[in-house]
Amino acid sequence: MKDDAPGNAAKFRDPFVTADGSQRASVPFRGAETLWFNTGTLCNITCANCYIESSPTNDALVYLTLAEVARFLDEVEATGQPTTEIGFTGGEPFMNPEAIAMIEASLARGFEVLVLTNAMAPIMRPRVQEGLKRLAARYGDKLILRVSLDHHERARHDAERGAGSYDKTLEGMDWLRDTGIRMAVAGRSEWHESDAAARAGYAALFAERGYNIDAADPAMCVIFPEMDATVPVPEITTACWGILGKEPSGVMCANSRMVVHHKGAPAASVIACTLLPYAEGFDLGATLTEAARPVQLNHPHCAKFCVLGGASCSA
Repeated sequence: MKDDAPGNAAKFRDPFVTADGSQRASVPFRGAETLWFNTGTLCNITCANCYIESSPTNDALVYLTLAEVARFLDEVEATGQPTTEIGFTGGEPFMNPEAIAMIEASLARGFEVLVLTNAMAPIMRPRVQEGLKRLAARYGDKLILRVSLDHHERARHDAERGAGSYDKTLEGMDWLRDTGIRMAVAGRSEWHESDAAARAGYAALFAERGYNIDAADPAMCVIFPEMDATVPVPEITTACWGILGKEPSGVMCANSRMVVHHKGAPAASVIACTLLPYAEGFDLGATLTEAARPVQLNHPHCAKFCVLGGASCSA
C-alpha cells in the first residue's frame, strides 16, 4: 500500500492493476443485504463538500419513481436476494414527490427502511409530515431517519451547510422526536476531533434535546471519514487484506447496491456503491442480476472511506 506519489493522478486508472503493477483488490458480491435507492440529486441546500454535488439545481440523477422502485423490489423477491434493509438517499429524499409512497412500498413488503435526510424544509411540509406520521404509526421502528448533523456545534455544522441550517435541522429533529419517529445521526470527521470527543459532544446535545439516540453506538451516531479525492490515498492491492487484517466481505459493496436514474438515460440502473454514482466503471447494469458481480476497488473513495476508513452507509 505504498503511496509515494504527490496525488492520485497516476493511480486508479486500470481496474485490475495498480500504478506500481500490483494486482488491484476486488470485492466479491454476496447478495444485496441493503438495496439503496437514490431518489434524485436535487436538494434544498448546497453543502460545501457534498460527495454527490447535490443542490437545488443539480438533477444529474433525476427523481426515481414509485414504479421504478417497485420493479427492483419485485426483482429482490424474484431472485431471492438476502435483502433486509432498503435505504433512500439523495439529494434530499423528501424533495421527491413520491418519497412517502416509495418508503411505504418498501415497508409494506416487510423491509426495514433507512432514510437519509437533512431534516430541514422538505420534511416540514404538511404532506410529508402526515405521511411520516401514518407510516410511523403502522410500522414503528421498522422506519428510521438518519439525520445529517455534521457536527454537534452550530458553527461547524453551519460552515458546511450554510448559516442557520443547524437550527433548522434541530427543529426538524424536534418534530421527529415529538412524533415518535426513530432517529439516528450522521456526522463528519472533517475537524480532526477525536472519536471520543465527538461522541461526547453529540451525547450532550442529545441529552439536552431529549433525542433517543445513543451517541456511543456507531450505527446510531455515524461519524463518516472525509472523502476528498484530491488528497493522496493508497491503492488497495490484494496483499492489503492480510496487511490490514480485513476481509473483502466487510466492505460495503460486498452486500449492497444502489439504484439511480441518470438524466437522459432510458431507465434506472444499478451501481456498485452509494458514493460513486458518476464514476465510470461502477455502473453495473439495468438489473440486480446484472450487478451481481465483483467490484474492482478502482477509486480513492474505495480506499479512504471503505477499506481504510472502515465505514458503511448502511445501518
